[in-house]
Amino acid sequence: MSWLEQVGMAAFRQVDPETAHGLALKALNAGIVRLPGQITSPRLKTEFAGLQLPNPVGMAAGMDKNAVALEPLSRCGFGFLETGATTPRPQPGNPRPRLFRLKEDRAIINRFGFNNDGMEAMAAQLEKRPRDAVIGLNLGANKDSADRSADFALVLERCSPHLDFATVNVSSPNTENLRDLQGKAALEALLRGVLEVRDGLEHKIPLFVKIAPDLSDAEIADIAEVGGTVGINAIIATNTMLSRDGLKSPYASEAGGLSGAPLFEKSTAVLARLYRETGGKIPLIGVGGVSSGEQAYAKIRSGATAVQLYSALIYGGLSLVGKIVRDLDALLERDGFGNVSEAVGADQ
Repeated sequence: MSWLEQVGMAAFRQVDPETAHGLALKALNAGIVRLPGQITSPRLKTEFAGLQLPNPVGMAAGMDKNAVALEPLSRCGFGFLETGATTPRPQPGNPRPRLFRLKEDRAIINRFGFNNDGMEAMAAQLEKRPRDAVIGLNLGANKDSADRSADFALVLERCSPHLDFATVNVSSPNTENLRDLQGKAALEALLRGVLEVRDGLEHKIPLFVKIAPDLSDAEIADIAEVGGTVGINAIIATNTMLSRDGLKSPYASEAGGLSGAPLFEKSTAVLARLYRETGGKIPLIGVGGVSSGEQAYAKIRSGATAVQLYSALIYGGLSLVGKIVRDLDALLERDGFGNVSEAVGADQ
């Protein structure tokens, strides 16, 4: 981490987390931060769902909700970016404060509630996207929607011309009853509906679904079965969790989804179980608690074709992205893998 990044992060810690996040995006756009550009190697190049990635380390949804900094973020070393979540209509989300740093636990709690500028604003931003990056959109549903399933399809239809992939988000804990859509019958009906819309579009993009970590083995098996039945292109495991076990921070009791270091083991266990249930036939993207090359590698060896991160950057800075990618490359070389795809599910 450079001295400039250290100074900047120290300054951001003096203001509330949501304000600091906004300032960080502005600093990126201002060109204050030195960025490494694309990081790749023959070992790191990744292909799945028709996507060609320079490396398998991606930015998770939530970091750039409204796609205001995709150009500089595409030069931070990520192999792909996911923006959003985006709903058909703009919505303010839950009242502030709604983002909390749990520094003792290297974690974050958020209860944003899908605050975003809506699909029309997102489409306008995506028109300006960098064309040399792989960019996806996390699809959301309005809190007061009478038909949440239709909301996902609306956002997909409006924004798909500017996307490389899209993710159906049925796993945020901050929109009431949204996680009910993970049930077997509801999830199958939802995904069939969105896939039908996708298949009717001129620009057909891969469709992913993002699941929660707070699932039983039976529920994971149901999701694996549905994913295979409907032909989903990938599953992202996982979103934030509700558990607060073992936390030390005074903010531990705040409502919302917990991300960061405490999520790593639980999300990786769900990922591994999902890999076994799918027989490795559906690409999986591992998310939750990744803050090092070793942890990214552990997700891959547990069954992830690619990984994503966000919360770790709040504590490690943007330079952490390049370090994770380079360390992952070194680990693959150490263990004799010619390409990261050879390591997927190696521990299963």
